[in-house]
Amino acid sequence: MLEANRVMFEIYREESYNRRYKVVYFTELNDHNKETEINRALAGEHYYDGFLREYRKEEAKAIITRFLEKMNSGEQIPPEQLEQELHDYLG
Repeated sequence: MLEANRVMFEIYREESYNRRYKVVYFTELNDHNKETEINRALAGEHYYDGFLREYRKEEAKAIITRFLEKMNSGEQIPPEQLEQELHDYLG
């Protein structure tokens, strides 16, 4: 699969007081927010990263959003469980 047909992302946990889980889709950043978002991700605690297939990215983003909501509500989810859910969307 060509790199142009993939979306690079990272899920991380903020280092700030609230320690919320967030996702950044690196290949969708623009010049206005690129540096800020990359710095936030680098400052956070890495959880999971990968590449989503472009043609199914909206379905994959919905899965990621659901996982973030659960984890930010206190549910402990291992990265392997997320990877299993995203298996058909990773590329």
